[in-house]
Amino acid sequence: EVQLVESGGGLVQPGGSLRLSCAASGFILSTSAMTWVRQAPGKGIEWVSSIATYGAITSYADSVRGRFTISRDNAKNTLYLQMNSLKPEDTAVYYCVRSSPYLRGQGTQVTVSS
Repeated sequence: EVQLVESGGGLVQPGGSLRLSCAASGFILSTSAMTWVRQAPGKGIEWVSSIATYGAITSYADSVRGRFTISRDNAKNTLYLQMNSLKPEDTAVYYCVRSSPYLRGQGTQVTVSS
């Protein structure tokens, strides 16, 4: 079955860190451009970060640049999002997305609150 399964979300205090994982099955992750997006309560989908096919080219939204790092482990067929210096405005459901053909995971909740 072709699917993406996110994990690693949770409740963290402002300034804390979390690492999100996105395990891919049914396809080889390194052959796809991958993206993290998020949706805060009552808001639309916001692009967070992307990583290109095969290579190390990454891109970030201004709101997370310098705090978040996207990466993947090809041996584990898993995409990651390391999130540091978290802020309350980072609170959202985070999804990993395969661009083409389109595929999205079920999401993982990140809550940043004291």
